[in-house]
Amino acid sequence: MGVLDGKVCVITGGAGSVGLASARVFVREGGKVMIVDLREADLQRAAAELNSPNAATFAADVSKADDVKGYLSATVRKFGKIDVLFSNAGNQGVVTPVPDYPDDVFDSVIAVHVRGAFLACKYGLPQMNDGGSIIITSSIVGVKGDGGGAVAYVTAKHAQVGLMRSVAKGAARRNIRVNTLHPGPIDNEFQLRIEDGIGKLMGGKDATAMLNEAIPLHRHARPDEIARSALYLASDQSSFTTGTTLMVDGGMSA
Repeated sequence: MGVLDGKVCVITGGAGSVGLASARVFVREGGKVMIVDLREADLQRAAAELNSPNAATFAADVSKADDVKGYLSATVRKFGKIDVLFSNAGNQGVVTPVPDYPDDVFDSVIAVHVRGAFLACKYGLPQMNDGGSIIITSSIVGVKGDGGGAVAYVTAKHAQVGLMRSVAKGAARRNIRVNTLHPGPIDNEFQLRIEDGIGKLMGGKDATAMLNEAIPLHRHARPDEIARSALYLASDQSSFTTGTTLMVDGGMSA
């Protein structure tokens, strides 16, 4: 028996590295998983990799209320009421000084990370079983500042913590746990694009090497390591954990 046996799970950003790694772990542990992402081609690739009757896909823009209602309704129709809602979708924005930061890019990052998580909670809670779990992917930069020019990303990740704390208090009456997951730098394409931007802003420095020096464990995380932390929050192993920030950052926040 797996720790998610029979539990119905939704993962937004499910075709990305952390989302897909989490879907893989959730299915292996007995979960029934709806993978949500923006592009159909990415979803088809993810479904082919998982190759499981306990995995389904839905294309949606997480910042649009109708799309959010769509992926939630599709999950309930396919698998039943939801036990685990993993709001993991994200976008990078750009890395540039605040005076040069484009307004539309800032709005786009806030829309995906903050509005997307808010809509997931707003419309997801009525579709969830009591005793479930909501997980929101924040970041190491959700608990500390960053001068690297990723102002929209840092702002969004801080905002998700406030959202989590607010929702956790209200959802507790139904024994639904709500937590944020805070990865440090991850060895994936998403992070490397951010680091390329930081490096250019710093005059061509190797931002990846610089970050590895700043991480006490001296390396980036693997996506599967973040997925196992998500599994902890999704499962009953975290039955008395709510309203908290789970750091999975190699010691950066210590």
